[in-house]
Amino acid sequence: MAATDLAIPILPSRDIGATLAFYRRLGFEGEAHAADAGYAILTRGTLELHFFRHPTLVPAESSAGCYLRVADAGAIHREFAAAGLPRHGIPRIDALEDKPWGLREFAIVDPDGNLLRIGQVI
Repeated sequence: MAATDLAIPILPSRDIGATLAFYRRLGFEGEAHAADAGYAILTRGTLELHFFRHPTLVPAESSAGCYLRVADAGAIHREFAAAGLPRHGIPRIDALEDKPWGLREFAIVDPDGNLLRIGQVI
């Protein structure tokens, strides 16, 4: 596989503007695309997330998610925790843990119910 090969998740968003605001709190940059603001591309360093408008999405029923492999999950957890997300409900941030499968990871659930697992190999 070439060094430039990568997969980019495309996640649902009830409101692209609200999604942009939430992820900017986590240090992502980006903007809405398309004339009707029905799509957004956000980046944070080499991480990239895409969002499409899905106005009838029910966050508590969402099964959308992705895994973001990073070099330092602890540093990103500290940076995301600074956004003041709650530990329960939607949205939320979960605790950073060393998992028995050899990954240090945590999770974010965004306001649309998208589950983002963020982790590193240990």
